[in-house]
Amino acid sequence: MNDSPERRRRITAQRTGPLLVEGPVEVTLDDGTNVSSDRFCVALCTCRRSRTYPWCDTSHRKAAGPSQTDTPGPEATSERNP
Repeated sequence: MNDSPERRRRITAQRTGPLLVEGPVEVTLDDGTNVSSDRFCVALCTCRRSRTYPWCDTSHRKAAGPSQTDTPGPEATSERNP
């Protein structure tokens, strides 16, 4: 595998989650410090709630609550007539 800086990296954006980046990666934070990961895929936090920022620790799941896809449909909540 070619890990040169010129190699294209795939980044997957999720609506309510982290950015998934093919690794290895080096991230420059807003204060100028650099952090790196040699993993084949890393999750970068976009909500800034992570205790391990810039790496995602799934804190966005607790803060966002259940998504619309997690709510039961009408068939699950309707009462049946006898």
